[in-house]
Amino acid sequence: MQSTTPSAVPSTVLPAARSAVPSVRRLAAAGAVAAALALAAAGPAAAHVSVNPDEAEQGGYTTIDVKVPNERDNASTVKVELTFPADHPLASVMPQPVPGWDVKVTKTKPAEPVEAHGRKLTEVPSKVTWTETGGGIEPGTFQQFPVSVGQLPEDTDRLVLKAVQTYSNDEVVRWIEEPPAEGGEEPEHPAPVLNLVPPAEGGDGHGGTDADAESGAESGADADQAGAGTTTRNEAGGAADTSDTTARVLAATGIVLGAGGIAYGVLAGRRRTS
Repeated sequence: MQSTTPSAVPSTVLPAARSAVPSVRRLAAAGAVAAALALAAAGPAAAHVSVNPDEAEQGGYTTIDVKVPNERDNASTVKVELTFPADHPLASVMPQPVPGWDVKVTKTKPAEPVEAHGRKLTEVPSKVTWTETGGGIEPGTFQQFPVSVGQLPEDTDRLVLKAVQTYSNDEVVRWIEEPPAEGGEEPEHPAPVLNLVPPAEGGDGHGGTDADAESGAESGADADQAGAGTTTRNEAGGAADTSDTTARVLAATGIVLGAGGIAYGVLAGRRRTS
């Protein structure tokens, strides 16, 4: 009976396999670094109080979500205050009720009466305060507070909406610093900003429906505060921040590259062994 022995591995295969290992390792390392950098970029994107969307038409009405993240790992956010600029008073500020939060709208007298839909208002909304009744914003989470605002001014290109965040350990963080000029360094505690742009060509300049404008006028003249108890809009329900979306795409790309490099390295190692 004739015995058989395995055929010898061609001498050219081993050097090729060995030379492939360093390149595979470099690819895997590059992918891991890309993933780490992308995830790092994703972190600060939602690190401060912001409004979404951050742009609206001058002279119109719009609904913004005040996005409040919890930056502490040992305390919950229990109160949020949002103040509107006195030099550009708004006739209407209507918060949407949010479960687990009491909401109050504070009014002040403007320097001059504000005209809205044929009325002269001697009191206008100046601040909205949300106070928790069901645990607040816990560590590792965020909350969005929808607010309808208008009529937006036509003589400025932005509204700086100063926010104050209070934690359960009595720490107070004031998001009130003016945004920098173009190209400047962002301050440590920037205030939320609603940028205002001219109405779209052919538009009516209101940026909302007739019902929005009418309810806005009623709110500015008569409403003292909004109640609590409807639905909460979360990240899936609201429009995602552009910066958040970009960071997530970068993170996903880095992770895919890293996983691809590692998988290729494992496959090459198996082939070399066989």
